[in-house]
Amino acid sequence: MTEEEPMRTFITHVAMAAALSLVTVPCPARAGVAPADIPLYEGFGNYQRPASTSSPEAQRWFDQGMQLLYGFNHDEAIRSFQRAAAYDDGFAMAWWGVAYARGLHINNPEMSEEQSLLAYDDAQEALRRIDRASPVEAALIRAVTERYEAPVPEDRERLDIAYADAMQRAWRRFNDDADVGALFAESLMNLQPWDLWTKTGEPKGRTPEIVATLERVLEIDPDHPGANHFYIHAMEASNEPEKALPAAERLAALVPGSGHLVHMPAHIYARVGRWADASDSNVAAIAADRAYFAVAPEPDFYALYFIHNIHFLAWSAMMEGRYEMATRAARELERDIPAAFLRDWTFIADGFMPVTYHAMIRFGKWDDVLAEPAPEEWRHVSLASWHYARGVAFAATDRTSEARRELEAFENVTARIPEDWMVGNNVASDVMDVARHMLRGELTFREGRLDEAFSLLRTGAALEDDLAYDEPPGWMQPVRHALGALLMASGRAEEAEGVYREDLARYPENGWALLGLSQALDAAGSTADADAVRERLSEAWRRADVTPVASCYCHPDAE
Repeated sequence: MTEEEPMRTFITHVAMAAALSLVTVPCPARAGVAPADIPLYEGFGNYQRPASTSSPEAQRWFDQGMQLLYGFNHDEAIRSFQRAAAYDDGFAMAWWGVAYARGLHINNPEMSEEQSLLAYDDAQEALRRIDRASPVEAALIRAVTERYEAPVPEDRERLDIAYADAMQRAWRRFNDDADVGALFAESLMNLQPWDLWTKTGEPKGRTPEIVATLERVLEIDPDHPGANHFYIHAMEASNEPEKALPAAERLAALVPGSGHLVHMPAHIYARVGRWADASDSNVAAIAADRAYFAVAPEPDFYALYFIHNIHFLAWSAMMEGRYEMATRAARELERDIPAAFLRDWTFIADGFMPVTYHAMIRFGKWDDVLAEPAPEEWRHVSLASWHYARGVAFAATDRTSEARRELEAFENVTARIPEDWMVGNNVASDVMDVARHMLRGELTFREGRLDEAFSLLRTGAALEDDLAYDEPPGWMQPVRHALGALLMASGRAEEAEGVYREDLARYPENGWALLGLSQALDAAGSTADADAVRERLSEAWRRADVTPVASCYCHPDAE
């Protein structure tokens, strides 16, 4: 991981946080709903934290607020905590909840001045009621007051550090309280959002402390929704994502009404090669969120998570070999990104839009690619991706002159992409560099310059490897699938075998690489090994609706 990548990730999520004030999804138009108008939602589990209130109604709303908080639905959590405070004016922890939920988190690591001042006022309301709090509640309240200040400082880093220090003191004192431990771990994660591991999987900063704290919390309470959620995030980019499998397998059932928590296991399932489970997690998450949106106020930042679920489903379905599912999800993603968000925040939103092109290329739908209308000129990432897709389609059908023209058009568009445009956690120009090498490699292969083609594709694979961690990844069809297929087409099975093994190390048990590996082993005369790989392929693609002849439809025999 380069030194710049954490900043890129930071910029992405800051921008998304600002942008999502404009994002909506289809649901009843109930913006500005007062806390008194929201319901107690179905499916939010049995989590309870007995608090210092004599009101059963206040306790119920407080518990819902905590569940929503742990499911990263912060705006809805605020409304629940406010409802709890309305039932019991002296309920200090209700105000703690409002103050905490207004704060930053790993997907939104910056606060506006207005948000900061509201959070400061809420924390002071909790502090004024601290005489009604238990000792552990008082520790949490004092900690959250460290998080905010008025007037608001230009750089809030010292406040975040002070809050984490206060939570560390609380955890040392109340080290059998699962909530305190989970919240302490989250405070540390917020100090280095999406920057816990190096590219080679070595821990960075306070990552070992985060992991150890969450593991201790899960010993205290294996079913703690926040700890399971945070542990998945803590481990997903590590070299040992399988350590979070128990958390993944528990989490969805704990809070079936929280689409984000139902989705979260997919982050681990994808890392360990359980692609069908990843898809199923996202299908269930989308359904859970649609049920929630049907009765909830119009979503704010939380709408991003819904879009993320659809995006993730398109990718996992591609890995499963499920053309219909992948294409349907990609089209749904296009429909559910609001026009205002796309127009006003193009530098973020446009990075989500080309998923349909990637799905069509993945499944060799060349006529469909060429039938796609051009996106608007101002959507630079989509327009570049459109030219890329057309170039790949022309190359795969031996229309190399037309492919060359598309490559030239691609270069003209990419030259206009501003430096701050993003594709997920990656700078758009970095992602387009992968596209450039993949298109040039496939085109050069069709023009008969094989060594040059393979060199281009190997460079493309290295560039893909160097992208910042993201799920779905910044590049949705591994370059090695094309490289391996074209090596096989050239009779270079031994090289192809190595390429496929490298790909399986990055994306375990993906059917495309398993198919290529089985063919490479057959070509080498390793029939028994090939048969064993085919058994794995049969399991990986038990729901596939395609039967490709190679790991990439760019293979000459796939025409």
